[in-house]
Amino acid sequence: MSVADSVLADLARYDTPTICNAIELFDVVPRNRGFTDGRIRANFPEFPPVVGYAATAAFRSDAPPGSGDAYGSMEKQIEQFATLPGPAFVVIQDLDDPPAGAVFGEVMCSVYKAFGSVGLLTNGAGRDILQVQAIGYPIFTGSTICSHAYCHLLHLGLPVRVGGLPIATGDLLHADANGVATIPPAILDELPQVAEEFAVAERPMLDYLHASGEKSPARFGELRREFTETIKRLGQRVSRKSRS
Repeated sequence: MSVADSVLADLARYDTPTICNAIELFDVVPRNRGFTDGRIRANFPEFPPVVGYAATAAFRSDAPPGSGDAYGSMEKQIEQFATLPGPAFVVIQDLDDPPAGAVFGEVMCSVYKAFGSVGLLTNGAGRDILQVQAIGYPIFTGSTICSHAYCHLLHLGLPVRVGGLPIATGDLLHADANGVATIPPAILDELPQVAEEFAVAERPMLDYLHASGEKSPARFGELRREFTETIKRLGQRVSRKSRS
């Protein structure tokens, strides 16, 4: 396993909210940027977190393609996977508003998974949801539609916007039941350790709250303040602004 692969594996140990909490401490992006909004949902929230590199495309289904096979671009799309620095995370922006047909189904997801993709994100719709769940392929969508209508892929590899999140091919994505976030490359190597420190810092407070027995507001206050001070020190240590 390469160093890059080990970092991705470390990142996948944490849920996406913890990763977002850790990213905030570096102060490299505004806190209201870098993640999908409420229009995107995890279809299989029971699946563990996934981490992969965006392979982007655009899609339409409300009118027939000008010429050729509706799925003809898929071969070029999966060739795109080999140009990425790690496992592909398929990202497809549906340009129809509202979506007219399903962006993907069982066959497409089976192809993507067979060629090493770890998941799919789209603002559009999916179908064959139970079959996709059965093959263990994570999908994050805006809706579900039973027919594919006039589905066809348009451009491949250009920047897209899905669920309010701008995504370029090669962007590193972290996703789980809570949504999808981009990971700034400048902090990639440090991020797993900071996520671990954040999780350790909040554990005493959570253990106290989850334990049986009567609770004391005063004791909770002590634990909350200890957590706040620990996170403050952690943020001061890793913040890019504090180093400038």
